[in-house]
Amino acid sequence: MANAENGAQLMLSGVKVLDFTQYLAGPTVTRLMAEMGAEIIKIEIAPMGDPSRLLPTIKNGRSAYFVQQNRGKKSLCLDLAQPRAGEIIKELAAKVDVVVENFGPGVMQRKGFEYEDLKKINPRLIMASISTFGRKSPLSHKTGFDMIAQAFSGMMHMTGEPDGPPTFVGMGLADVGSGVHAFAAIGYALFHRERTGIGQYIDISMIDALYHAHDLNVQTYTMTNGEFVPKRMGRFHNQICPAGVYKLPQGWTFILVLDRQWSNIARAMGRPELIDDPRFKTSADRVTNRDQLNPIVQDWLLSFKDDEAALAALDEFRIPAAPVMSIADTVSHPYFKERGMARNVPDPILGEVTIPGFPLKFSAYPDLPHLEAPLLGQHGSEILGSHLGYSAAQVEELFRSGVMRREDR
Repeated sequence: MANAENGAQLMLSGVKVLDFTQYLAGPTVTRLMAEMGAEIIKIEIAPMGDPSRLLPTIKNGRSAYFVQQNRGKKSLCLDLAQPRAGEIIKELAAKVDVVVENFGPGVMQRKGFEYEDLKKINPRLIMASISTFGRKSPLSHKTGFDMIAQAFSGMMHMTGEPDGPPTFVGMGLADVGSGVHAFAAIGYALFHRERTGIGQYIDISMIDALYHAHDLNVQTYTMTNGEFVPKRMGRFHNQICPAGVYKLPQGWTFILVLDRQWSNIARAMGRPELIDDPRFKTSADRVTNRDQLNPIVQDWLLSFKDDEAALAALDEFRIPAAPVMSIADTVSHPYFKERGMARNVPDPILGEVTIPGFPLKFSAYPDLPHLEAPLLGQHGSEILGSHLGYSAAQVEELFRSGVMRREDR
């Protein structure tokens, strides 16, 4: 697959991936790889395939959720209850570079598709598993999803109002975060294989991906021998001030003022005397007296005629701030348009679909390939013919016997 602008091969052109993933965490890995030119053979289990084909929003029988996560992948739908299907998978495993899976506990083991099984067929194989609790852990037997990981990792404990219940984050942070971790790990494993010729197994936990994101909570708790107990903060940060969500004349903004910005915001407010005010002189002073400082900042922000004027004043004095954007705000905002992050992509059934764009920007590859999400089993004939040398008659027999399935549109 060539880059549209300079004709160069995309970075992962020639890399073949056997994709057992479903829903979100695993498909995140392979959708990123597809954008970079890898050939993704998506194994879907008959009769329904990837369960995300049934997730909203659905129009004309087509899931926009599925489209977003599976563009550029080739669908091979197999009835894994039939031994012949397992044989086909092992034939493909001998030909590919990477296997990715995020099944529930024990599924790959029961089907004979664990890394130890597949590396006997293909010693250069790289295999990545994504699960909630990790494949090698005392809790590997437990089933989980994104918000289970949010709860167990401490993330949910840190989210919400101080005196209120824990709150989950309304985005798939554990799923997507673990997917991106796996994507990065596979890249380095491919690099390692180029140097050594050796494949390997990668075990990614959604909980680990979130726990890794704790910036000061773990080390502060342990270094103070438990004297500092991290807890959810609500609107305002409990270790930095001013820092938090402040009301604007119409909307909201987040402001973060560290030591270097303290004099800036005091001058922006027309209150330079606050710079050396004993209550606010040091960072620790400002945190101690945040109940006095936060109302001063809040009243100043509400004194503007509109949000734009308040945000302009913050920018003028180089105070880190951003409006709290709704999803409706983002899809039409110039930033997301110009960065290609509110991205309109074509689909043969849904027409044009707006999805979050590709987050990695490469100077050598400024253009992205044209990709579409597959129909169920759409590429079965192509995959078996091109990769395994099956004749048209052999392929049709697999369809007739129900080993392979396809969706006719």
